[in-house]
Amino acid sequence: MRSRVWILVGLCMLSDVVGCAPANREQLTREILKADPGFAVVLDKHRELTNRIKTYERELALKRSTVERQIVHLRKELATAASTVRTRTQEARTRMEPERQRWQLALAMASEELRAKQLQRASLGRSIANLRTAAKTAGEVWSPSERAQHEAQMEQLRGDAKRLEAEITTLREHGRLLKIKLLLIRL
Repeated sequence: MRSRVWILVGLCMLSDVVGCAPANREQLTREILKADPGFAVVLDKHRELTNRIKTYERELALKRSTVERQIVHLRKELATAASTVRTRTQEARTRMEPERQRWQLALAMASEELRAKQLQRASLGRSIANLRTAAKTAGEVWSPSERAQHEAQMEQLRGDAKRLEAEITTLREHGRLLKIKLLLIRL
């Protein structure tokens, strides 16, 4: 009798695993319980565990669908936020553009002025060199008044050279500060 019960249990399990259309489960259960009434505890435990597994699977399916909906929602929200940030960023850059152009123009003008002063200084340097050469070649031929006039002219050119060098230094520093300002306001 016991072997018959185990054969029926094996058939029940085999039909569940294989997926064949099982014999009527209720009929098999009645037959097993008739042969072995103590097996009801095992069937109850099996039923409880099966129900628990199905509950877990339903909870998982519910959680999965909730999370997937949230993912879709969050992706849409992220796309919207990214678009908003791009728009706001562009607006901020646009608002800063006049200021940046103003400093860019100031830098261009300072650079141009620096080049002009450097050209003046180079020209002045050539003039000083020419006057030195003239003084060496005609130094003894000149009268004291011509020599004094030449020295005064050299002194004036040297003073102009120092002034231009100071202006060039100031313009270089001004240009450096303008570059720093532009760097600091770059977005």
